[in-house]
Amino acid sequence: MIVGIIDYGMGNLFSVEQALKKLDCTVILSDDPETLLEAEAILLPGVGAFPDAMTLLDAKGLSGFIRSLPEQGIPLLGICLGMQLLYEDSSEIRMTKGLGLLKGKVRRFEKGTYRIPHMGWNRLQFGKMPYWLESLQSDTHVYFVHSFYVTEADPEEIFAEAEYSNIQVPGVVGKGLVTGMQFHPEKSGDFGHYLLEQWIANVRRKSNEQISNISGN
Repeated sequence: MIVGIIDYGMGNLFSVEQALKKLDCTVILSDDPETLLEAEAILLPGVGAFPDAMTLLDAKGLSGFIRSLPEQGIPLLGICLGMQLLYEDSSEIRMTKGLGLLKGKVRRFEKGTYRIPHMGWNRLQFGKMPYWLESLQSDTHVYFVHSFYVTEADPEEIFAEAEYSNIQVPGVVGKGLVTGMQFHPEKSGDFGHYLLEQWIANVRRKSNEQISNISGN
């Protein structure tokens, strides 16, 4: 299984890469769209500020590439800031348009929130299951680090939320082949590993089905 990690200069790439390799994935780490197209799935990581990330993605010609992935039938997973970039816009530092693959806006936690950033372990509560997740484990705690969260999201695009200071924070989101995780699955112990494993397994199944269909024709 070949997974491409978009290396645009703002991501904790080592931990994500190591997590994928533990799942027997071959990892392509690149900022070149043509090279990334060799992968069967794409991962968009991110640590830092939203406008800086969009500036880099635009400068490297990666914004259009990412937007084109659903049409090309290539699964995409955004992690932390990478998930936020999938949305329409963010007010972090200044108003900045995002990739617009999911409906919603990224806003800072309101004044009076218990602690900003939201940092540490929190439990995911699943309202419905994403297509790639077969079952849940008893412990669904994952590790968050963020000061901004998604608001005004389409409820149909939210699979799981985490309650923080009386705010329902979208934790697992998606539409079609686009998936986002606000937390860091690669740092979230057994359950985080399980989520990555399940996502990869589904990508593998779809890839094998496509190969079988081609062979059958």
